[in-house]
Amino acid sequence: MEPFRYHVYACEQKKPDGLPCCAARGALKTIDALRRELGKQGLVDTVQVTACGSLGLCERGPNLVVYPDGIWYSGVTAADVPELVREHFQQGRPLERLVNRDENALRQEVTGNRNAYLGMMKAKDAAGVVPDELQAMIRGFMESRIVLTGIELDVFTAVQDGATAAAVAAARATEPRATAVLLDALAALELLVKQDGSYRPAPVAARFLVAGAPDDATTALKHNLSLWDRWSTLTACVRAGTSVSYQEMTERDASWTVPFIAAMHRNAALRAPLVVRAVGPGGALRLLDVGGGSGAYAIAFAQASPSLRAEIFDLPTVTPIARGHIAAAGLADRVTTRDGDLRQDDLGGGHDLVLISAICHMLDPAQNQDLLRRVHAALQPGGRVVIQDHVLDADRTSPRAGALFAVNMLVGTQAGGTYSEDEYTAWLTGAGFTDVRRVKLPGPSDLMIARR
Repeated sequence: MEPFRYHVYACEQKKPDGLPCCAARGALKTIDALRRELGKQGLVDTVQVTACGSLGLCERGPNLVVYPDGIWYSGVTAADVPELVREHFQQGRPLERLVNRDENALRQEVTGNRNAYLGMMKAKDAAGVVPDELQAMIRGFMESRIVLTGIELDVFTAVQDGATAAAVAAARATEPRATAVLLDALAALELLVKQDGSYRPAPVAARFLVAGAPDDATTALKHNLSLWDRWSTLTACVRAGTSVSYQEMTERDASWTVPFIAAMHRNAALRAPLVVRAVGPGGALRLLDVGGGSGAYAIAFAQASPSLRAEIFDLPTVTPIARGHIAAAGLADRVTTRDGDLRQDDLGGGHDLVLISAICHMLDPAQNQDLLRRVHAALQPGGRVVIQDHVLDADRTSPRAGALFAVNMLVGTQAGGTYSEDEYTAWLTGAGFTDVRRVKLPGPSDLMIARR
């Protein structure tokens, strides 16, 4: 079977520093260039590209193998890609200057590298060396902290037109030597490009980490600075059984609230269309968005149903942010806000659709049961409640994102967590709901939908 005319296997394996590998020789840039060029030439349905592990020619990467022709290429740079696509995939002629033609030599090199690798792994295992994967997991905080400090100091904006470490230090009131160390590390992480002592943002940083860029995500990403502080207390939280640094939302200033709501808005802007399609506003006329944050979901539902009116119920520190997004969407006549505390306040009545998105994980089981009872009272007969959140499987170890997020709730809340489908079902039926069902969505969260 040949669903594609050509199938390219492209090595992207990354090895520890000092060991030859395709990733260290620019494989990711080559693969990206190949996919872009195939798209540009209209060949995405003709040529399938699959990134893979080592092809065994580590010293001569980036390496590609093209089937069904069985052509092995080595040393393919991003600059070679247009010629490769033109010659091989459009004209049917292998690009000879990059082809390995000596089959015996090729086999010997692949076999030799494989045996050397297996020998090294055997020696490391015999010596009791901690596996690379475990080491990377344990030291993952290093890269995270470097990037977060870069964001916190806004160095990406400082170098947007090119700047030396001394210039960045002067602009950001930091120490020159330490600034150079940070910038070099960001260049090693390929978020900055260094040339002749001057730094500038790499494309991904220019797009997302420079203030004022069209896709500037720095405000939302600064929420991770708050997470960093809370996660550093995890050991103490496990001993105490609860957050040891908990603050009420109303006690948190704008330096916490604004990045948090911005982060939630970016997530919601992507997921809101998925939720709207899965729920289907149907004939709903009144939506209550409990803890609606930035208003992204209420806005999406209102945009999908011109007859629907939505109300966002949230804290007075949050609703002004929501009103800004509502105004920007031109929906101030149909989407409104109401100040309140979802943990205790009356939710009103007459609604035929209530959304509870990314709220239940902040509450303990008793609080969730109480909230759902008040939601039941706020709905008209036949109305629906939609919960969007992490939904764990019965063993509570999967999905992985949900199990890890439970830790986020341990360090950040008094007794919040992530909950299973069975728990949500029990709470909903206990509150008087019927027709309870789970709707799986792409990504980390699912829906639990029920009807009054």
